[in-house]
Amino acid sequence: MKPFVFTRIQYTSGDWDTDQRMPSNLLHSLVEYTTIPVDQKEQVVQLSSPDLFKSPFCYLSGHKLVEFSQHERDQFKRYVQNGGFVFVDDCNHDIDGLFAKSFEQEMDRTFGPKALQKIPNNHPIYTTFFKFPDGPPTTSFELNGWGDDLVHDYLKAITVNERIGVLYSNKDYGCEWDYDFRNKRFLAEDNTKFGVNIITYALTV
Repeated sequence: MKPFVFTRIQYTSGDWDTDQRMPSNLLHSLVEYTTIPVDQKEQVVQLSSPDLFKSPFCYLSGHKLVEFSQHERDQFKRYVQNGGFVFVDDCNHDIDGLFAKSFEQEMDRTFGPKALQKIPNNHPIYTTFFKFPDGPPTTSFELNGWGDDLVHDYLKAITVNERIGVLYSNKDYGCEWDYDFRNKRFLAEDNTKFGVNIITYALTV
């Protein structure tokens, strides 16, 4: 089995380079809880690059405008329709923010209106490894009242052949998990466990 590589998507608009410590934190969790072999180094792949198709899992994030070029749009669509998985996280944790609005509009352009749909809180992604009976775990950023002052009680997804191809979060998991993994020992509960579920789902379903 080839080592899992955490792949971040670089796109031409906005700011794609967020949550610098998050990938190594999630990789540490994969090592700690699973038998999945991992490459310890994050890789960055341009959305327009054919290298995108070498990664079964990709991460896309930002705070600002998301507006793909036509080539980027075609690549993104082909990657997802061919079985790729993209976890997209809004760093603003705000449904009215620029990233959220522009990303959802981009998904409408790429996959058609209403392709991005709420997923139920009993979706298999919430039980793929750890159990989350209430759906997506809440982040401290939501509880602090930042962003739009809401706790988002669902995630959205684009489903291809009964499998999630794009998982979309307004909850800002990227910032929630953006800390040195050695500080996990100070937490009452490891808050990266849902990240393990996301990656396990992407690799096994």
